[in-house]
Amino acid sequence: MSESGTLHDAFIDELRDTYDAEKQLTKALPKLAKASTSSNLRQAFEAHLEETQGQIMRLEEVFGLLNEKVQGKHCDGIAGIIEEGKSIMEEDFEDTTMDACLIAAGQRAEHYEMAAYGTLVAWARAMGHDDVADLLEQTLDEEKAADEKLTALAEGGVNQKAADAVEQGEDDAVATRGSATKKGSTSTAKKRSSRR
Repeated sequence: MSESGTLHDAFIDELRDTYDAEKQLTKALPKLAKASTSSNLRQAFEAHLEETQGQIMRLEEVFGLLNEKVQGKHCDGIAGIIEEGKSIMEEDFEDTTMDACLIAAGQRAEHYEMAAYGTLVAWARAMGHDDVADLLEQTLDEEKAADEKLTALAEGGVNQKAADAVEQGEDDAVATRGSATKKGSTSTAKKRSSRR
């Protein structure tokens, strides 16, 4: 019978998964930035890309403190979130709606990372690895700040502009239908009068 894994084993597994997630995000964040029409949103994604590169270095430091090989393990969770983000970018949304959707995609990734880092911090503290926990907590704080920045952008105008575009589109559609109805009524009236 094989030996059961320990919390340390689970911790290292989660660390490798998170390391891979950060690596995947360094490829996804530039695409989110490029798809953004809001300069503030683009800057937020670009700034978080720089933070993510620092977070990768911090994870490498954590591996060193634990005398573990720096190695990733494919993170299916973040891969799925990134895939959803790609499908959003393929949609034909008007600009502010696209930005609102990109914020949602970014926040999905942030929430996933916050869950991972929260777990890693708690496990590191439980095992007495306070130096490791402190490093991971720095990253957790950065992830929370990135999420808050995206929330501020969404609530600070992006969502409302997207909603206003919906209303404007509906107003335009009503005006177009109204104009078509008037033309239809005029041509119907002309046909009736020409029959007399």
